[in-house]
Formats: sequence, C-alpha cells, structure tokens
Amino acid sequence: MAIKEKETGFGKWKIIVIIIAVIVAIGAVGFGIVMKDSNGISISEDVTIEIREGSGASAVAGMLHEKGIIKYPTIFKFQSRLGGYDNQFQPGAITIHNGMSYNDILEALTVSDRDTVTVVIPEGYEISQIKDALAAAGLPCAADFEAALDPSLYDYRFLHDIPDRDVKLEGYLFPATYKIPSTYTAQQVVNLMLKSFDEKFTDEYYNRAAEMGKTVDEIITMASVVERETNTEGERAKVAGVFYNRINSGMKLQSCATVQYVLGEHKPVLSIADTKIDSPYNTYVYPGLPAGPICNPGEDCIKAALYPEDTDAYYFCLSKSGEHIFSTTYEDHVKAMESNDLITNVDSSAIENEDSKR
Repeated sequence: MAIKEKETGFGKWKIIVIIIAVIVAIGAVGFGIVMKDSNGISISEDVTIEIREGSGASAVAGMLHEKGIIKYPTIFKFQSRLGGYDNQFQPGAITIHNGMSYNDILEALTVSDRDTVTVVIPEGYEISQIKDALAAAGLPCAADFEAALDPSLYDYRFLHDIPDRDVKLEGYLFPATYKIPSTYTAQQVVNLMLKSFDEKFTDEYYNRAAEMGKTVDEIITMASVVERETNTEGERAKVAGVFYNRINSGMKLQSCATVQYVLGEHKPVLSIADTKIDSPYNTYVYPGLPAGPICNPGEDCIKAALYPEDTDAYYFCLSKSGEHIFSTTYEDHVKAMESNDLITNVDSSAIENEDSKR
C-alpha cells in the first residue's frame, strides 16, 4: 500500500513537471512571436503617419496598432520607456517601412529633421488659396490638388450629406499649420486637413447643430460667412446672431463676402452690378445662406455659428476704428453708415430690406 502511494505521488509530480514544461514552451513560442514583430514589422507597403505636438508613447502606440503597423502596443510602450524615448517624440510626418523594428520606429520618431514642408493655412482661406499655398511651398502635390477634392475618396461623417455643388469640400479643409511630407500625394494632403476638421468638430457640435435644426453644412456655411465678415474675436457670435435674425425674419443676408466669393476677388467696394450677379452664392439675389461655405473657417467661427449671441440687431457696418457698429433699426443703420462715410460701401447691410419687412 505504501508503495502505491509513493508511485502515485511521483505520478502527480510528473504531471506537474509536464504542465510547467508546456507552459514554458508556450511562453517561449509566444515570446518568440512577440519578438519577431518587435525585431521587424511586416507591412505590405510603406505607411506615413502624422505625429501631433505633445503625443506620448500610449497615443503613438495606439495609432501604430490601429493602422496595423505593430501588433503589440504594450511592448512598444515598454521599449519606449526602457530606451528613454518617452516625451521625446517630434511632431510631423514619419514614413514607416516593412522590416523596421520597434526601436527603429522609436528612433525615427525622435528625429526632428524630417523631409517635411511646413505650410500655414490661415483661417478664412478658400480652397484656391490653399492650393496656391501648397504650390508656393514647393509641394508637387499641388498640381493634382483639384482632382483630390472628390468627397467620394474620403469617409468622414460630415461629408455624407453635402449638397451637390461645384466645390463640395470648401469649408472642410481645416485651417492650421501642417508639416507635410514632400512625398505626400494630393489625396493624402486633403485627407490630413479633413482629419483635422473631424477632430475639431466634436459630438458636442453635432448635437448642438441638431438641437438648432441645422445640418453640419449649414453651420459651416454660416461659420464661413462670419469668418469673412469680421476678424474681431468679440464680434463673431454677434455677427452670427445678426445673420440668423435676418434669415429667420425673411430678410436677405446681403453679405458682401458672398459676392466676393462669386467674383473670385475681394473688392473693397461692390458695384450695383456685382450685387446682381446671378449665383446661388450671391446672398443679395437669393434668400437664406449661400449654396455652401465661402471659405474654410476656424473653430472660433464654427463656435459662433453654433452658439450665436442673442441680439436684437439686424444690421452692422464697419466703423472708422475697424470695429463694427450694430443697429436694430434700418434708420439707425443708415446713420451709422453716414457717420463713417460708408453710405456707398455697406458690408452685410440691408439697403433694400426696410424695417417694415420684419
């Protein structure tokens, strides 16, 4: 009986040893698989990613994993910390090639001198101006820029319901400072700007637009008009409030900025003939908003369109000091124009819209 117990005890230990050996073997295989990816990634083609200012190891590892570049973000973060790469990542684009190790990628991420071109896209630029800026920066993609403006090439929520018009992406190429790789195609550049818009236009903005009974395109169109009408930070929400008042009361918007967009030039004084041009963008001729955005607005003007100031003003004109004078009645508006020598140059005024029409 004692011998059987001894044999049984030996059998149990044998099973335990086997189990441990299997675990070690599986661990070794798993470690080998992990190290294989860590020592040399496997991707079918080069991938270019954009590293934003202040990006940390977690954000970068998540991006690389999401794009299918690395398989083990935790290992990537561990190697980043172990190698002293944390908080050393440089903003800008980096192109990742097949076979690069995690350390190779980390090393490339910390190099500041990359083959990129810095392009500044100011708030209020039209797409034609963006194209010129890319060409002036020496980027070859500028030649194919117009072909890359087809919304069907991109999959973003805000592009799904854009009305049919000549330039559908006007308003959605977000103004910012971009570090663009010289090897980028026009489509990659456009996508970079659309992605910036997507990041700025949050769920809060979508919900607010729905609350107002507006589409995203209507909000961006209003924001673009506000962008071109005033450069003063404290006036944007009030200008938006004036324009909403005019639309809601059935008055024409009569924004000079919309006529300037049709003309393709920013004339300081519009002629009567200019205001009568037959275009869906001409708010002197057609009621409501123009057919689409007239420029690419910044976030401040988007916020103004979403959160307009509650005002009783229906008119405004530019004063000699550079600020706008807001008026509730047409009579006061005319006086404001006369006092500022603007009776022949009325920005966003309502010469034909008498108070009696409200």
